[in-house]
Amino acid sequence: MKKFINHPDAVVREALVGLAAAHPDLRVDLEQQIVVRAEAPRAGKVGLISGGGSGHEPMHAGFVGLGMLDAACPGEVFTSPVPDQIVAAAKAVDGGAGVVHIVKNYTGDVMNFQMAAELSGDEGIEVHSVLVDDDVAVEDSTWTAGRRGTGATMLVEKIAGALAEEGADAAAVAALGTRVNEASASFAIALTACTTPAAGRPGFELPEDEMEVGVGIHGEPGRRREQLRPAREIATMTLEAILAAKPVATGEDAIVVVNGLGATPLIELYLLYGEVAGLLESAGVRIARNLVGNYVTSLDMAGMSLTVCRADPELLRLWDAPVRTPALRWGV
Repeated sequence: MKKFINHPDAVVREALVGLAAAHPDLRVDLEQQIVVRAEAPRAGKVGLISGGGSGHEPMHAGFVGLGMLDAACPGEVFTSPVPDQIVAAAKAVDGGAGVVHIVKNYTGDVMNFQMAAELSGDEGIEVHSVLVDDDVAVEDSTWTAGRRGTGATMLVEKIAGALAEEGADAAAVAALGTRVNEASASFAIALTACTTPAAGRPGFELPEDEMEVGVGIHGEPGRRREQLRPAREIATMTLEAILAAKPVATGEDAIVVVNGLGATPLIELYLLYGEVAGLLESAGVRIARNLVGNYVTSLDMAGMSLTVCRADPELLRLWDAPVRTPALRWGV
């Protein structure tokens, strides 16, 4: 294993030290292991909180800031944050209007955020939750009951974050986040496994001429393994799986994200985006907005995920709203 680390047990904490040094508009509490907007709490504003295991950067800490999250709770690598951590985040950002938890559908995350919601309620904080389960590759996985939460998490955080910034109440923000999730579908392909610092070796073996189809962001198995194919065929297969689960009709708008899983260069991601864009154009679907890059990663896994969100004018308006975070920044 070759990595820029000091000790496997200190990776998350030391990364947070670096995040704090790089972004003074964030407040990093190393004791509670939470990342908070420097100006939080803001009176009357709903606080958006998300989190999960580390290793998926820039999600979630990289999405804390104006127009997106108010706090992130990074767990250890591929390990859910604990309830006390999430409660500390709620206390830090609650401005009297309550908080909204944005939770990826993994068993540990769901259980710990649920416990945190009950504990926060005991503290007098109103809590609403949005469950993200956009991965259409499998119905259940190693770590979930139901579909996994993956790339659409970023879209939920951006669009719900914009509505919270406008002053909407917690119920409305949560309802919109749920609507974004329901409009979104994702599918991922892995070319290599990732290596966690603690394990020091790849999480699974994948022969040089094979790919994992429908892989999860922790390396959970997908639908099947098969021979590596040209990018055009991979883009076609991925998009077909997404549209079969959540169709986007001819004439409708979509937000499209081609996301790298950590070790795939941009030249390959843009190549894939070109293929996806051509396919959607042929289907009469208009790509109203797009992103290409590394946003929801799996450490150093080589691979890509595609997310398609059927968009309406309200979602596009909120997507375009100003955002200023370490990983997303426009309109400011």
